[in-house]
Formats: sequence, structure tokens, C-alpha cells
Amino acid sequence: MTTTAIRRPRRPWSLGRTLRSVPKWIIVTILLIVVVYPLFWLLTGSLKTQTEFLNNPTWALPENWFNFDNYVSAWVDGNLPTYFRNSILAVFPSLLFTIVLGVAAGFALEVMVWKGRGTVLLMFLAGIMIPGQMILLPLFTIYFRAGLTNSLWPLIITYTVIGLPLTVFMMATYFRSVPREIFEAATLDGANIYRTFWSVGFPMVRNAVFTVALVQFFFIWNDLLIALTFTTKDSLRTIQVGLLNFTGQFGQVQYGPTFAAISINVVATLALYLFLNQRIMKGMAAGAVKG
Repeated sequence: MTTTAIRRPRRPWSLGRTLRSVPKWIIVTILLIVVVYPLFWLLTGSLKTQTEFLNNPTWALPENWFNFDNYVSAWVDGNLPTYFRNSILAVFPSLLFTIVLGVAAGFALEVMVWKGRGTVLLMFLAGIMIPGQMILLPLFTIYFRAGLTNSLWPLIITYTVIGLPLTVFMMATYFRSVPREIFEAATLDGANIYRTFWSVGFPMVRNAVFTVALVQFFFIWNDLLIALTFTTKDSLRTIQVGLLNFTGQFGQVQYGPTFAAISINVVATLALYLFLNQRIMKGMAAGAVKG
């Protein structure tokens, strides 16, 4: 027995319908230019020589599309491996502490019933409203007296403290979307609170954890102010602070290596986002629907 697919009849071409879609395509084109052109300009600029930057127009394309000397110079002479290592050592421990503490606190504030949880959640919300610039000087004084200024621990502690309020609030929102009957069923089956958290609660918000983790990752990875304040030696600088070293004496800039270093940083983070894109979309949808 065979089945025949039923095709919908194609609507006849209409001038009015085409004209109505023109504004939409104009907006899409403008958005693509705004988003894609800076990335294209950055990548093509990383292939130009210093002479091309100084003598040719800004929008001119590189004369040699296979000139990777700027990348070699940025990686070797610009000390990028050290800066990438410091960024990784500062980002992932602080990200781990932020996610573990934030998910546990979100579960405790939204699923567990105890006196004063509403007040504690408001305290975390108040932490979101405090500008990070206000606490840098007091924290620097504390780290200096504690002898932590010659290490990456000030960055790890500060990133964790600043990222925790938003993480707790977002995870509490995601746990709110999980039906309470699931946790009640786990309790009736004999699971204690820890087993309920790890075996029931955490798997239900796994995609949301990826979303929150990526939001915090980009905040920490792209941070300049905190890293610039607490890193006193070149060997401790992160990638964002290290990019400042490409500005030479009297403000002279080697544009090619600078563009190459920025391109390496941008492409690495963009590849991570594209790899986790589906999980991010699922996590955002999970927090938008009340179960």
C-alpha cells in the first residue's frame, strides 16, 4: 500500500505581498551587517601588514589572504599562551564554585520549605543591584593584607561572589518551573533531601545549568576591570588584560598582531557558544514555562 504526499498548491505571486515583505528583509539585512561585518573586518584585519593599515583605507581587503605572520607574532611575542592559561585557571574554578553553590542554594530556596527563605532570596536579589566597582577597593585591601595579591585567588573569589546572586536567582526560577509532585513522589519513595537534589532536582534543570554556566563564563572571560585591579604581575594577567600589552610605547599599536590576538579570543568563545547553542535554547525554554 502506497501513500501519496499531498502538495499544497503554491500561492500565486502577489506584488502587494512582496512589497509587504521588503521592510522585513531590510531589517534582516541591516542586522546581518551590524553583526557579521565587524567579525569579517576583524578577521581580514588580522591578515594585513602594518604598512597596509597605515597606507590603505580602513575598508580595504588584505593583499595577501594567507599571511599568518600576525598570528605567529601574537601567539609567540604577545605571550598569549600564558594569558590563556591564567584565564582558564581563573574562569573554571570560579565557575565551578558559582554553579555548585548557586544550584544548591536555588534548590534550597525554592524546593525546601523553611522559615526565612523569602528574606534570604531578597538578600541575593539585593546583591545583583550592587555595582561591582563599589567593592573593588575594599576587596583589594583585604586581599593585600591577607597576602593573596600575588596569586589568582583574588580573581576566583571575586568572580564567585559577584556571580553568585544572579546564579541563585536564575536557578530558583528554573526550580520553580519543576512540578512539585515530582519532589513529593521522590520523598514518598524514601529519598532524603540530598538524594532528591542529585537524582531528581539536578537532572530536571541540567539544560538550565548549562545556560547559567555559559552566561557566567562569558562574564568572567570577558572581564577587564576586576582582572586589571587584582593582577599585579604580567605572569598573572588574563587574556583581556594581556591584550593591553599590544599597545606599545607612546600609544603605538601593532595593528596586525593586535587584530590576530583579538580574533583568536573571539573565535574561541564563539566556537564554544555554537557548540552549546542547543542546550542554551533548551535551558532558556525550560525557565520560561511553569510546569
